[in-house]
Amino acid sequence: MDIKLLAVVVALTVVIYAVPTQGKPISLVERCYCRSTVNNLPRSYIRELRFIHTPNCPFQVIAKLKSNKEVCVNPDIRWLQQYLKNAIDKVKKYRQDN
Repeated sequence: MDIKLLAVVVALTVVIYAVPTQGKPISLVERCYCRSTVNNLPRSYIRELRFIHTPNCPFQVIAKLKSNKEVCVNPDIRWLQQYLKNAIDKVKKYRQDN
């Protein structure tokens, strides 16, 4: 058998029987969603909030605006801190009642 033909057959065999991976590449897994944040976003513009906490990224807050645009909000904004405090207090009170 010709050496070139043998090399092609071996290469095709490796490609065919290689185990496919289902995960994302490491560079995409470790990437934080929020790279920059908005500091002056009025609450009246926001339709919903989503909170993301991943091991390699800081606490991230994504706001979906009434215009359906998503922006990252600085979690240190005063109104957001008060919102989180009220939500935590409400959960604590609910757990004490039940």
